[in-house]
Amino acid sequence: MLTLRSSPATPFGRKISMSLGVLGMTEQVTVVNADTLSATDSLREQNPLGKIPTLILEDGEPVFDSRVIIEYLNDRDGRGILIPAAGLARMRVLRQQAVADGLLDASILKVYEGRFRPPEHHVQKWLDHQQGKIDRGLAFAEATLSTPRDGLPHIGEITLACALGYMDFRFAGSWRANHPKLVAWLDHFAQKTPAFAETAPQ
Repeated sequence: MLTLRSSPATPFGRKISMSLGVLGMTEQVTVVNADTLSATDSLREQNPLGKIPTLILEDGEPVFDSRVIIEYLNDRDGRGILIPAAGLARMRVLRQQAVADGLLDASILKVYEGRFRPPEHHVQKWLDHQQGKIDRGLAFAEATLSTPRDGLPHIGEITLACALGYMDFRFAGSWRANHPKLVAWLDHFAQKTPAFAETAPQ
């Protein structure tokens, strides 16, 4: 049995949980919540960076970060569903994952600015810098990945769904007004991918 160290609200953990659902591997994994701020949580022994998600293999070996875990799960499954085997198709899927990961990174940095700094210490230039990444990332995603596609989703699509879902969760869906194609894309994705609702952040 694999063990996934994660938390209910982390979008990177959701990316792994959703991928497990898509691959039909959910029953092979036990999810154990982690407190990344606790010095006594065993996470810091499993992952020296103390970050989630971290996947613990049957023999105790840890796998991190989310992109490495996805590579492992894709290889373990063997069907090439999450990541194509080679060529331009593989590059494009990994590029789509990178853009969506960047959306998540920028969104999380905005959340942390509000969570860990008092309002009088907020740096607007920093917040604007992160928002610029989000705006450009959404525009790129809408131009390259907003056509609904049937079949099981690849990791670029899964990660984008996680990013859009996280912005709904943390920013009240403020991205939706200017990105109608992505709204339609996410609606289609949610309808065809039960794991999207099953892994909703809490």
